[in-house]
Amino acid sequence: MKTLMSLNQIKAPIAEELKTFEGVFEEELRSQVSLLDTIMRFVVKRKGKQVRPLFIFLSAKICGEIGEMSYHAASLIEMLHTASLIHDDVVDDSMQRRGFFSLNALWGNKVAVLIGDYMLAKGLLLSLKNEAYNLLQISSNAIKEMSEGELLQIEKARRLDIKEEVYYEIIRKKTASLIAAACALGAASVGASEEEIERMHLLGEKIGIAFQIRDDLFDFGDGDAGKPQGNDIQEKKMTLPLIHALNTTDKKTRNYMINIIKNENTNPKKIQEVTDFVLQSPGIAYTRQKMYDYQEEAIALIRAFPASEARDALEGLVRFVTERKK
Repeated sequence: MKTLMSLNQIKAPIAEELKTFEGVFEEELRSQVSLLDTIMRFVVKRKGKQVRPLFIFLSAKICGEIGEMSYHAASLIEMLHTASLIHDDVVDDSMQRRGFFSLNALWGNKVAVLIGDYMLAKGLLLSLKNEAYNLLQISSNAIKEMSEGELLQIEKARRLDIKEEVYYEIIRKKTASLIAAACALGAASVGASEEEIERMHLLGEKIGIAFQIRDDLFDFGDGDAGKPQGNDIQEKKMTLPLIHALNTTDKKTRNYMINIIKNENTNPKKIQEVTDFVLQSPGIAYTRQKMYDYQEEAIALIRAFPASEARDALEGLVRFVTERKK
């Protein structure tokens, strides 16, 4: 297996651009409203690995010369991503985010929802201000897809009748759409052709699906995602290892496990029973293979572009997000 590049190695071809972006992003979030400015500083300090801006700048560099529009695109995607995380924490009643108190834990749900709305509006207005209508179209479509994915997941969680193809539709919309948008925005920001933008969008979709499948494996102890094992089961989320395990067992066991997820999902011993059932099934190996299949499809799309440091780094980033341990 190919040696994984470190995040610093991946960032190397766009290190200067990322440094510039930090200042641009902070400036975009400044506000004359005291409470808003305080919260925006909190948001900036708690930023994660900024994987989506990485996809923006690497995609842009592969397709052309990074310019002012690429920084707008990166700010836009980071605002949309942050808004979605803030809203997720409110919906899930989550008190922590990346090891820190979540925004809703500190300021309450009302303020958190308003901040999420504010960042969403700010991101879209950024596109309008710069007359970047193609960026607005790509990002607005991603927001629509994310909302549809969340609602589809809620609908299916009530019945627990998720088939594998429905699972892929949920994660394509809910998770992959924003990474797909990031890759497409990067290409669009440097004036790439429609064909290149479409290829980058498809590439991001493949990466996003592999990324979410990796997240599914974390729930069964495969790495440290910073959340308790069995958390997805407790939240009635039908992940790929669980779906495959249920589809390859006998009817009696399947009904028994579904009953636990539906009616006893707050009982730690019962949750452990479902976790053990999945771990002893072919579900984990099957899921890992699917993750690598999507990873390889993404890498094949990357290699259709001319060789460059940025292309190598993007391939490294694909491997990094799908093979990460946390």
